[in-house]
Parts: sequence; structure tokens; C-alpha cells
Amino acid sequence: MAARSPGEPATYPAPVPESAFETASWARRVLALVVDWIACTLVVLVFVGPANYYGADNQYAQLYVFAAYLVEASVLTSLAGGSFGQLATRLRVVSISGGPVPLLRSLVRHVLVLLVIPPLVYRPDGRGLHDIAAGTATVTLQTYRALAGR
Repeated sequence: MAARSPGEPATYPAPVPESAFETASWARRVLALVVDWIACTLVVLVFVGPANYYGADNQYAQLYVFAAYLVEASVLTSLAGGSFGQLATRLRVVSISGGPVPLLRSLVRHVLVLLVIPPLVYRPDGRGLHDIAAGTATVTLQTYRALAGR
């Protein structure tokens, strides 16, 4: 590194943008959520039975689906890089800082998804408030492989 003369301004490397890659389309994200929701509903149906699920006396059926989605999506995102629906639609959730998404950040991300509004408020790069809060981005499998160097 060359020494600078007194009075010469210091130069710094250019900042790296927080999201230097293309995020997945909203259509694929919605499709992944629909696949997740159907899968979680089927799991709940298996555990509580159709009579209990559709019966008038079971007011908690949808809460069971919420809980199933939260557990499934959080754990699979942390372990496999995406929820069941995201894996099926060839999407992955990546950490902006690199590496896998920790379980706690994944849980925060999916709680915000269940609140509905955070995914609908997003930046120009396609990252919603749920991704910004968790420090993640949803990308296609092709982008994920490029980031991993495969």
C-alpha cells in the first residue's frame, strides 16, 4: 500500500451492497407459501382427523396449521435452506452475512411471514421486512448454487 501525503484524503474500499444478487420472483414465493400451507394442512388433518378438523367444535384447527407451518418452515429453513414449499419450488433462503440461517433468525423470519404485512412491504431489491429483520434473502436455486460456488 502506498503511503499518502499529508493533506491527501484517505481512500476506503467501496461498500458492498447488502444484497448483491437477484432475489426470487414474488410469484414463486407465493407458490411456495401455498405449497407449505397445503402440506401443513394435510399434516394437521392426519393428526386431528377430518371429523375434528372440519367439525364445528374444533375452533383451533387453523391455529394448529399456523403452528405446523412455523415449526416446519423454521426448522427446515435452518437445516436445509428453505421450507418444504421453497425446496419444492426450487427456492432457497440465504443469510446476507453468509452461511446457513440460524434457527432463531429463521423463527423470527417466519413469525413475521405469519403476520402477513411484513412480506408485503419490501425494498426495491425484493427483500421484504421479514427478510430485512432476519438478515436473509430468498433466491432461486440457480443463484444459491452460484453463491455457493458450485
